[in-house]
Amino acid sequence: MRRRRRIRKRWIALACCLVLVVPAVSYVRALLYPGNATFAVRTVEWFRDHGGGKLIDAVETWRYSRQQPPATGAPADTTPRGVAPRPTIGRPTATGLPTVQLLPRTKRLPLEGTWAVARQSSTGKPLLWTTWFRADPSHLPVSAAAALLPRGSYHLNLMPGTREPVVGMASHDGYSVPAANRSALVATFNAGFKMNDSHGGWWTTASAAVPLVDGRASVVILRDGSALIGTWNRTVRMSHDVVAVRQNLDQVIVDDRIVNGLTTNANGRWGTVRSQFQYTWRSGLGTDAHGNLIYVAGNKLTLATLADAMHQAGIVQGMELDIHSAMVSFDIERPGPNGTVSGERLLNSMNSPTNRYLVDDQRDFFYVTAK
Repeated sequence: MRRRRRIRKRWIALACCLVLVVPAVSYVRALLYPGNATFAVRTVEWFRDHGGGKLIDAVETWRYSRQQPPATGAPADTTPRGVAPRPTIGRPTATGLPTVQLLPRTKRLPLEGTWAVARQSSTGKPLLWTTWFRADPSHLPVSAAAALLPRGSYHLNLMPGTREPVVGMASHDGYSVPAANRSALVATFNAGFKMNDSHGGWWTTASAAVPLVDGRASVVILRDGSALIGTWNRTVRMSHDVVAVRQNLDQVIVDDRIVNGLTTNANGRWGTVRSQFQYTWRSGLGTDAHGNLIYVAGNKLTLATLADAMHQAGIVQGMELDIHSAMVSFDIERPGPNGTVSGERLLNSMNSPTNRYLVDDQRDFFYVTAK
């Protein structure tokens, strides 16, 4: 009898080991999979991909919704890059830059809301403008930064990562900024949520990786390199001029108006319900009334304050991109001799390495070259 019990226990132990082997092997593969990503990011995304998404979302919402910033104090980060600042407060500018709307009844701080040239061509033509401003009247230390790419001066490109939009997607140009384009590089920045969470699709002339979805907010890149932001098959649609589309959730700004429902997030239109209350890093992309492309990012933003910040920066058609410190990344790129490139963060407090998209990354991303 004892011998039978021992044998039965051994078989049970062996079965348990076999059950654990499969997820263990999968997890190790995720940790070793090619492409830049931290141990923490790889671990969290492995749990998401294996049925743990609701648990991860609940933990993130519990954590970030309780990290409310203080009501008063100095802005947390006022360090966007730029030279030769030109005042734009209170009036439109001859350069076609939007007027940054500052918080009402709040004294303007030095250079707040002032556009400055962060990159220019060899002939002195501005290629990238940046500014910073406070974005939350209830939490004055919260600051956001904006980077503006003038219409007609840039060429936007969408690149895949080693795991997004789909794992192991073939890419003729690799999974980082192609070497041939680095001499003209102006900026690199993050795309949207993982495709499983974006509610949308991913398409280029080289790969229809994930089917496009009607009604989703879309970055649409045209053959001349310019970009449109709109709602798929409503305000933007497929044509022979379209070379890439990246979708993510629903628009947050439409026709110069912040959309209703951001604080309720009914049906998870902007991520899992209650994620809109997380005080965390957030990023967004949009176009202004002149057709300039504007990226906005900041820490300790809720979904509503991100939309407010985007509207303050002049965006009239806008969408949220990715969130959290490991994902929000905008680097101002400065090409050097012999193919070298040095990068500067849009905000010093951004966490991603400044060469993030100069090496293979697991997530898809955008890069900008000068025309």
